[in-house]
Amino acid sequence: MVTEQFNLDEPRPRGVRLPRRERRAQLLAAALEVFVAQGYHAAAMDDIAERAGVSKPVLYQHFPGKLELYLAILDVACDSIIANCRRALESTQDNKQRVAAAIDAFYAYVGHDTGAFRLVFESDLTNEPAVRGHVDRVTTECAAMIAAVIEDDTALPAAASQLLAVSLVGMAQVSARFWLTETDGAMAGLTRDDATALVAGLAWRGIRGYPLTEDHTEV
Repeated sequence: MVTEQFNLDEPRPRGVRLPRRERRAQLLAAALEVFVAQGYHAAAMDDIAERAGVSKPVLYQHFPGKLELYLAILDVACDSIIANCRRALESTQDNKQRVAAAIDAFYAYVGHDTGAFRLVFESDLTNEPAVRGHVDRVTTECAAMIAAVIEDDTALPAAASQLLAVSLVGMAQVSARFWLTETDGAMAGLTRDDATALVAGLAWRGIRGYPLTEDHTEV
């Protein structure tokens, strides 16, 4: 995930030459801030170039248009969520802890100060097929990993395991966004640890009720 932050009130100085990879990372970070602050439709390439401290021709050398730039950011954001989910599932062999870790992976991502989750889960461009494909990839790939664990540890068929996994992913990302949005309102005083424990508890009480295979015992 792009983590470098820029002060939106202080554009980057122009004229600094950077290696191509560093320049691309800088442009992505600047574009992320502009897209999160303004949304896709309101954001302009001029704004992004100014935020990055480069001329617009330099920006176009790396990205031929606004959509391509947006999709590049989505690539980074989606890869980050999927990698976080994979690490959570691989962090333990205890399935109760796996559920909690997977839920927390979404809360951690949504709570990150870049606000990148808004481009994935709250995009104003979801009618664009390429954007929709990126967003759907998060659910598909995270659910596939979770479904493999469920299928391995229960007697459920693949289709049932997949449906449960998609439900868990949806529960995690929707509740995380609600918690973040309402931290000064309905969720005031409910810490991230408290929130993830509540949602993980709900998910685990449901999943643990399904029959286990002969090779596994309930944890």
